[in-house]
Amino acid sequence: MTFSGKNALITGAVKGIGREIAIKLAKEGLKVWINYRSNPSAADELQALIEKEGGKAAVIGFDTSDEEAFANGIKTIVESDGELSYLVNNAGITNDKLALRMKKEDFVSVIDVNLTGVFIGSKEALKVMSKQRFGSVVNIASVVGETGNAGQVNYSASKGGVIAMTKSFAQESASRNVRFNTVTPGFIQTAMTDKLSDEIKTAFIDKIPLKRFGSPKDVANAAAFLLSDEASYITGETLKVNGGIYM
Repeated sequence: MTFSGKNALITGAVKGIGREIAIKLAKEGLKVWINYRSNPSAADELQALIEKEGGKAAVIGFDTSDEEAFANGIKTIVESDGELSYLVNNAGITNDKLALRMKKEDFVSVIDVNLTGVFIGSKEALKVMSKQRFGSVVNIASVVGETGNAGQVNYSASKGGVIAMTKSFAQESASRNVRFNTVTPGFIQTAMTDKLSDEIKTAFIDKIPLKRFGSPKDVANAAAFLLSDEASYITGETLKVNGGIYM
């Protein structure tokens, strides 16, 4: 893959999908800014790993749902590197409950991080990228934002909102040569799925045409492609990485 820009910010980058995206982009020659909210040691560990492999990385901590903190984080990156070429909005949380048992604060807390945080990051990045007349943003949503899911009214709403919002950003930013796309992972093998019983895993896999869970690397490869020059004529797209469970 080829990249005209030099650096990338990945939110929620210390574990799972975000971690693999950071590693992938560093291997592609970008300097990666590793964002964390509450685990600085994991961020430092990832930076050390990337640098050991010959890549470039820096650590930056802030809460993505805090508008001032996000804006200041991007300002720090631009002051350091002179640009922000790529953003991956990956940070997200869950708070699963059946809708009848879900309190308003359970709903709003997930929306604040998963949807409002992506809005803040996209808006602040667009300010910088518009002046550069170059940039690419990938927002990590979820298959449940396309299908819905019992027990995840809040999470599904947040991720469905990300998909629609990304299309709107893509329309507003295209004239400035800034692209916005979405990746919607399906069932991905993470620490969360590792805790599932073999019976539950089998039940999930039976529903997936490719008959396996995806890996964080599958999502990282998709995100890297959408950021890259090879995808320079792709904007407003939703790339499904779900093994065929939703087509």
